Amino acid sequence: MFHSDLPESAQIVIIGAGIVGASVAYHLTKLGCTDVVVLEKGTLASGTTGHGAGLVTQLRHTRALTDISRYAVDLYGKLEEETGQASGFRQTGSITVARKPERWDELKRAISMAKGFGVQIESITPQEAGQMWPLMRVDDIVGAIYIPKDGQTVPDTTTMAMAVGATNRGAAIIENVRVTAISQKRGAVTSISTNRGSLSCEIVINCAGMWAREIGL
Repeated sequence: MFHSDLPESAQIVIIGAGIVGASVAYHLTKLGCTDVVVLEKGTLASGTTGHGAGLVTQLRHTRALTDISRYAVDLYGKLEEETGQASGFRQTGSITVARKPERWDELKRAISMAKGFGVQIESITPQEAGQMWPLMRVDDIVGAIYIPKDGQTVPDTTTMAMAVGATNRGAAIIENVRVTAISQKRGAVTSISTNRGSLSCEIVINCAGMWAREIGL
């Protein structure tokens, strides 16, 4: 699946093959951009991605972010069927509890907001929450909410699934390549230098995670 040789050129270069870089490559190729190269200084998902908790929840503070999160839930559930690579996603549902009346008021507002955003959500009793998660103490809980379509995924496995989807549509992922410089002319990117040579390109997308600032300087 991965390439070992650095090409001489590419239309789009993505720096970083964590879950964000793999996702960008996946979606670009899905839109028809096939001349895409992903450069990773280590191996796929070897940076911060592999340390993520993998929680996949839908409700956010804005409709736009909630729509993105709802899309992620739908995508992760279909990746294995599309790519043949398991994504690690399990749609377990999520429970959020309140131990104080003030927190319960906040969760009730979240219920109204979620319904307005189209997220399936329901109020449940502390006893119902305890039945769903028997290890939880419920005698100090005043209320709880349940979102059935939330879940959890395995970040590096999901990254692999999106990487497979991207490479199946023409993208190249090259591991053990460290970007050392980005050259520009008249405000536009012209090439990228690495520890294994350089390649000309038109667009660079910085998906280096905690190393993004270092790349951007």
